[in-house]
Amino acid sequence: MAFTTNLAGKLTRDASSGPQIGPSSQWLQTFLDADLAAVHLFSRSARPTVIRWLAIGVSKLGNGWIYLILLPLVFWRLGWNGWHIVALAGVNAALLHTLYPILKRRFRRKRPFHADARLPSLLKTLDEHSFPSGHAMTITGVLAPIVLAWPAMTVSAVVIVLSMAWSRIATAHHYPTDVIAGVALAGALSFPLSSYALAFF
Repeated sequence: MAFTTNLAGKLTRDASSGPQIGPSSQWLQTFLDADLAAVHLFSRSARPTVIRWLAIGVSKLGNGWIYLILLPLVFWRLGWNGWHIVALAGVNAALLHTLYPILKRRFRRKRPFHADARLPSLLKTLDEHSFPSGHAMTITGVLAPIVLAWPAMTVSAVVIVLSMAWSRIATAHHYPTDVIAGVALAGALSFPLSSYALAFF
């Protein structure tokens, strides 16, 4: 528990600040500096106008619009029997969002554009803290039962998740570790749960 508390404190710290005192902190500071450097790299990728609007558009799709696109696709492919896939996707999202605010409050990590004023935020945030990425988490959780029931969707699902992850970093709303944590959390919960539930259908 002490380690978790210490790690939460480290993640909250401004990643652009100077080195922390103590040899046990050096590896973590180096890691956080690399995480922030990666955000700068992704942010630069969104400087061209077209790419910037693409990053904004993909992020806004993650606010809920993308699920209105996925819903008819599921019914188109699976017919009305796709209701259980849609229900599982909803259950996954609901369960993940019970954990999500707890983690946000626990780690209280500053968003990259708050930690480093050189990073431009390309759109408004839905909440204050950065870790984990709710957009990456939710899309992974929703896609889990779809991929299991419709394996041909796997490549498209990977592209969707990677695009969402890129957009969240390119808009300076998240660090790479935020989106990795969001995907990992959703994968660890949603795939086993969906696989177990689908065995009964």
